[in-house]
Amino acid sequence: MNWRTVLGLGLLFAALASGWSAWRHRPSNAPHVVEQGSTDFVLKDFEITTLDKEGKESMTLRAPSMERSRADQTSNITTPLFLLPDAAGNQWELRAETGWVSAKGEELRLRGNVSGDSPKDGKTPPTTFRTDALDVFPDRNLAHTAASVTLTRPGLQQTGVGFEADLKSQQYSLLSQVKTRYEPNAARQAR
Repeated sequence: MNWRTVLGLGLLFAALASGWSAWRHRPSNAPHVVEQGSTDFVLKDFEITTLDKEGKESMTLRAPSMERSRADQTSNITTPLFLLPDAAGNQWELRAETGWVSAKGEELRLRGNVSGDSPKDGKTPPTTFRTDALDVFPDRNLAHTAASVTLTRPGLQQTGVGFEADLKSQQYSLLSQVKTRYEPNAARQAR
């Protein structure tokens, strides 16, 4: 065998090997399957502020942990604190054991020991509500639940089943089985 034959066979084997490698690593036309349990990202000890169409704060979220689902782009949150501004820019505080946010952020679901507290601006009477579940629609400034609710203000305690609140105007409605207890001395002491 002469050197030209050895060189030709070497080049032939090299070409076959690189062609085989390229064939094995070619892009697949099969669609990519997204695992249902996988996450896009995980945030730890964070704060996120979202803006409305006019560039004003529509919501701030603080929490120790949030995971976003790759499959449907919804987020699950551990012990969230949502700050929702009212018409004057003062913030309602909404807390819960767990939270869920829709893919586009138009719906929030708070579950487990949900508490809502009015702004601490000195002008608004201190108002709180407690329930086990609350759905919030920030774009519509609406919060509602079908669960039992306890609402307190200085000198007044109301309980009922079902609740709706307009977070901008600070108007609320208990929807059924409403019971009210008025304590005039507590109202005077709060002043």
